[in-house]
Amino acid sequence: MNSILKYPKFPIMLMCRYFLILVLLISCGGESSKKTEPTNSETTENKTSVETVETNKNILFFGDSLTAGFGLDDANDAFPAIIQSKIDSLGLSYKVINSGVSGETSSGGLGRIEWVLNQKVDVFVLELGANDGLRGIQLKQTRENLQTIINKVRKTYPKASIILAGMQLPPNLGQEYTEEFRTMFNELAETNKVDLIPFLLKDVGGIAELNLGDGIHPNIEGQKIVANNVWEILETVLVR
Repeated sequence: MNSILKYPKFPIMLMCRYFLILVLLISCGGESSKKTEPTNSETTENKTSVETVETNKNILFFGDSLTAGFGLDDANDAFPAIIQSKIDSLGLSYKVINSGVSGETSSGGLGRIEWVLNQKVDVFVLELGANDGLRGIQLKQTRENLQTIINKVRKTYPKASIILAGMQLPPNLGQEYTEEFRTMFNELAETNKVDLIPFLLKDVGGIAELNLGDGIHPNIEGQKIVANNVWEILETVLVR
């Protein structure tokens, strides 16, 4: 009699154990599926991150001490940095890269252009030649160097916009030389169908109160004017 009463309890206990195991397995499976599926917020965050990377574009200023901001205590006072501030204030997705080297000639620029082009370029601003003129380098060589730089940029980044910064020299270097130097930039811009900043130092060059003690490099106030000269042309390129 006791054995008959005890017999039915075994399958009931066994069923309870199976039921408990099943519940645990279902619970674990649910948690696992939750971990493998990204939440809506994660999906949105990842999408936003990808879009930011895709829409961010680079503006490369490739030049000499004028671009580098020679003589300034703070690099943020140089005109490329001022351009960046203007771009940020307008909410444009462009990053300014200052690749200016003090004392750079067109030959020096040609020697480092391939290395500089390892980074993506969407807008290329070429500001070289002033040191060639001040050193009296043959303008045929300067022209060839600038043309080769333009060629290399176009070959590496065919869709990049190119802006050439025009320069002028003091008249004491000789009228013929200074005139040929000035027109060289116009001719290069026309031949290559690139945008031209007619004179980078317009309303700054030769004005003592807008330059450092050397009379060549713009001071903080001069840099602001140079930035405006650049922006007049750059803005038209960015909104195309």
